[in-house]
Amino acid sequence: FKCLDDQKLYLSPILDLYNGEIISFKISNRPTLDIALAPLNEALALVTEHALYRTTIHSDQGWHYQHNSWVNTLKQHGIFQSMSRKGNCLDNSPMENFFSLLKQEMYYGVEKVSYDTQKERIEHYIDYYNHRRIKTKLSGLSPVAYRKQDTQLAA
Repeated sequence: FKCLDDQKLYLSPILDLYNGEIISFKISNRPTLDIALAPLNEALALVTEHALYRTTIHSDQGWHYQHNSWVNTLKQHGIFQSMSRKGNCLDNSPMENFFSLLKQEMYYGVEKVSYDTQKERIEHYIDYYNHRRIKTKLSGLSPVAYRKQDTQLAA
């Protein structure tokens, strides 16, 4: 995301395909390895505790996701790695859809703002997306409401 003063903002989210919830994310002004590893480690703390089936992490082919630290972290936790084919955005369509919604609903058509303001806007959007933005395929519930309802039904 472009910000004022030629600054850039990088967002690295992890999306749970079960309900479309962003379960972890990191925002940074540089695309370092930590922008991928920090949300991965946060997500692993959630997933390895609650997963009933084999967990798969899917990503694009960015250098972060081919780095030994990323690959080894997945292996250490018994997580299966899946990666998009080169130049095929359809392989990663749930995440592409999230980024498209984010940009349409809070970025396009808005004046550039400072890095800190943009960071705050994205954090608020992710909270809105998870807790209040309804999805037809989730029976008109938000991702968090769907997860909570499903958890209560299973209990």
